[in-house]
Amino acid sequence: MIPSVRRITAVCALGAALAACGTTDPTDTPRPAGSTASASPSATRPPVLAPGPGGLTPVFEHGPRTLGKTVALTFDADMTADQGPRAASGEHFDNPDLIGTLRALKVPATIFMTGRWADQYPTEARSLGHDPQFEVANHSWSHYAFTEDCYGLPTVGADRMRADVERAYASLRKAGVPNPLPYFRFPGGCYDQQALRALSGLGVTAVQWDVISGDAFATDADPVARQVLDGVKPGSVVVMHCTRSAAPTTERVVRTVVPELRERGYRFVKVSQLIGQAGGRR
Repeated sequence: MIPSVRRITAVCALGAALAACGTTDPTDTPRPAGSTASASPSATRPPVLAPGPGGLTPVFEHGPRTLGKTVALTFDADMTADQGPRAASGEHFDNPDLIGTLRALKVPATIFMTGRWADQYPTEARSLGHDPQFEVANHSWSHYAFTEDCYGLPTVGADRMRADVERAYASLRKAGVPNPLPYFRFPGGCYDQQALRALSGLGVTAVQWDVISGDAFATDADPVARQVLDGVKPGSVVVMHCTRSAAPTTERVVRTVVPELRERGYRFVKVSQLIGQAGGRR
């Protein structure tokens, strides 16, 4: 969960220094690799970025700015390892209305899902994983931070980071997500060189963003929508949340943002398509 624009801006600055839910509309997205039986074997492998020096995990923030008006909406399905009692008492960490709106508007999207969320909502995870309109990627199992001082989240030790990511993939597959992508979003968007080194060799691309929606804990959809509309550029990755209790305005934001961006000539794509456009370059 990403609680404030001000603090996330600092995280994005850290990221720069080191160089976050039907059917698709054919006017919005080209056919995703591996989505049909006729796809070639080479097309079934999702694109990833080349590793950095020494095999360091690569970081992707946005797609090319010069290849047309494309934008990727991403949604973090957050649930931390210790939130089971809250879910049992009735708190909703899912957001079926948001997913329904995305389907109704025929907007492809990338869902970064924690393993704990998939364990809690396996039917919803499976539905997303089998819907060609969406792609599901890894957001850790525990949603514990991979750095110190990350919005008060508990932290994962460097010796357990890789295992936490692998456990998340196991939970996604157990829930019925057949092909979780080799993309990883750090909890809170917080990472450093140690975290990037810890995940080296897993073959994942770390996916950040360049547009912060500010939907986490927001109670008014209008400023959130305006922030997205003001921030989007060609190739942008927008970070939002798929957690009803902590991001209650997101469905209304989507209803505002999608038609406006379409009016401006933007086409909605998945993160995999932006990474493919990048051609292996950051």
